[in-house]
Amino acid sequence: MSPRGPVISRRKGMAAAAAAVLVGTGSGTASAVPTGGRPRGHDALQADVDAIRATGATGVLAEVLSARGRTLARAGTADLTAGRPVPWDAYYRLGSDTKPFTATIAMQLAGEGRLALTDAVERWLPGVVKGNGNNGGKITIANLLRQTSGLNDYLAAAGGEDVFTPEGYLKTRFRASTPREQLEAALSEPPLWVPDAADPAEEQRWGYSNTNYVIVGLIIEQVTGHPWAQEIHERIIEPLGLRNTLIPGTSAYVPQPTATAYTQFPGSPHLTDTSLASGGGADGGIISTTHDHAVFLRALLGGRLLRPAQLSAMKRTVAADGWIPADGVRYGMGIAWRPGGRNGEGIWFHGGTHLGIVSESGVTADGSRAATTATFTLRTDEAPAEAQARAALRLVDHALAQ
Repeated sequence: MSPRGPVISRRKGMAAAAAAVLVGTGSGTASAVPTGGRPRGHDALQADVDAIRATGATGVLAEVLSARGRTLARAGTADLTAGRPVPWDAYYRLGSDTKPFTATIAMQLAGEGRLALTDAVERWLPGVVKGNGNNGGKITIANLLRQTSGLNDYLAAAGGEDVFTPEGYLKTRFRASTPREQLEAALSEPPLWVPDAADPAEEQRWGYSNTNYVIVGLIIEQVTGHPWAQEIHERIIEPLGLRNTLIPGTSAYVPQPTATAYTQFPGSPHLTDTSLASGGGADGGIISTTHDHAVFLRALLGGRLLRPAQLSAMKRTVAADGWIPADGVRYGMGIAWRPGGRNGEGIWFHGGTHLGIVSESGVTADGSRAATTATFTLRTDEAPAEAQARAALRLVDHALAQ
């Protein structure tokens, strides 16, 4: 993965600088849900949050939401200097957990007949995807949404200055790149493959690329005549009442209350406060809370945002070989599936990382129950990073097995 940009590739994984190590700093505390009694399942959730914290994370916040109510737990500190707890309603960058939002808009437009999943990119963005063997005429919207386009990830393709260091971060934290600049980086190299010409939309080769969702965002704007952010707001944020979900654009700031987002960069034993960082766009630009994120996931899988045909299409998956750290992952159109959950039905999820933040979540197939987590520590050392990731996955597994 290339650190150039705000969204860290899930395909490249924790071992490729998508995470960072916390070396025993801070004296964190564990806290119960801030209501008059403990909801059913709170002790188990608190134990799982504590387990994430025990891997070395500075602060952790989690929520489980169902029709019966919400359960929250937290551990660690919001700031290693002040030692205050993570706020219950802390804002954080969702990173690639933005992609299900973007995919939902594309699927809504398909349901309205305004675009077809089999449309070539060239139809909507003529002459944009070209050069070095890249060809928008051979890539469909379905390929973009399902990560089967073969396009390079702009984060990995971007060369030049090494910004994924404490010094590089300080120089570039207010620097935002445009979608066209991101595409220029991705298209500077030949594609990994070109989708099957006989039926490109059904291509089975899979490779995670943030570039795919940059292009989906541009297509949404071309189809609707509105900015991607406007469509997200009017079609998802406003109808669901997600009052603590926002799109900051190029702003490097996260609203208060929040917690300090710490990153341990490769080769450095220290944590760096990376709370200031320019946000992304359709591939990873949303800021939210654990509660709003859970509301969205329940609404999506519960059929409140998509018609049955589009939700069914969204859940048609291909094998996502190499997804780290989960095994058996299959990727649909903006949402992934992995084994586990209630009665072996599996868990629908995505996951996201950003400088100093790891978002892990999951939802049942019928949308009845969702679990969301925010861990305010990003690590690059493989062993502690994987331990943190697997602890978060266990939390989601336990929460959705009930």
